[in-house]
Amino acid sequence: MSDGVNELARAGLSKDLAVGGALGAGSGKGVRAQSELGRGWARFKRNKLALGSLIFIGVLVAVAIAAPWLAPMSYTEQDLAGRLLPPLTDGHMLGTDQLGRDVFSRLLYSLRTALMIGFSAELVALLVALIIGLWAGWRGGKAESLLMSFTDVMYAFPSYLFSVLLVVIMGRSVFAIILAIGIAGWVTQARLVRAQVLKMKNLEYVEAARSIGTGGVAITVRHILPNAVGPLLVTTSFAIPGAIIAESGLALMGLGVAPPTPSWGAMIIDGYTYVLAHPHLIAAPLALFSLTMLAFTWTGDGLRDAFDSSEEDHA
Repeated sequence: MSDGVNELARAGLSKDLAVGGALGAGSGKGVRAQSELGRGWARFKRNKLALGSLIFIGVLVAVAIAAPWLAPMSYTEQDLAGRLLPPLTDGHMLGTDQLGRDVFSRLLYSLRTALMIGFSAELVALLVALIIGLWAGWRGGKAESLLMSFTDVMYAFPSYLFSVLLVVIMGRSVFAIILAIGIAGWVTQARLVRAQVLKMKNLEYVEAARSIGTGGVAITVRHILPNAVGPLLVTTSFAIPGAIIAESGLALMGLGVAPPTPSWGAMIIDGYTYVLAHPHLIAAPLALFSLTMLAFTWTGDGLRDAFDSSEEDHA
């Protein structure tokens, strides 16, 4: 009788130790994910160009949010008697366009439009990529084959042409353009997410979480996804300017945001008509567009170098 009790006690103790070890492995991995992010951030801060670019992007976001208060007048207000005024004339810091609208006000609102589309379209693309990539990588089998076959088909189809088709179907509202660019731009990130899941799903800390009965959704959200943040930050930093460029390209084709909402593409194509006589019309939006693209590019380069280095150090 006492031998049986002792056996049960030892079995219970072994189970408790196993559960405790599994919990420790899971929490240890969470700490490791945080430390990897911390090391990546420390490396990123040492890159002065990337850090300055990130600060510049923050300033742009703040200006875009405050555009209604910073703009001296409405972007739709017209003064046909004051058409094509040069900069610093009659209270117009950057002059007026062919309809007498204040260029500075329109530039602020076009920045707001560009960042809204860039961040929102990338959010849509990232959500689709996470759903498909996590599901395909974790479930495997037929689900993975079907999802990745669909992903390969979308990858083979030109994303920009797909955006054009969606805009033609859904219209030229800001919401429609966000959806069109986002739906057309999820493929690369979905493949990346799947690759990260496949790399981590059989590691010890995931097996430990499985051993204590943690569900698949909880494991992917709590343990796998945090360790894929670094690569996703890198791709996101490049995808946001890609979305902004896509909207500007649509505007150059006459498929951008419908007037009177200003956008960089529309301002550039309008200014091109007067490039010789009134170069300020194209210079202002083109300069801000170029600076924004450079800032995102340098930020993305800095993130890539930082997280690549942290992964190499960890290895």
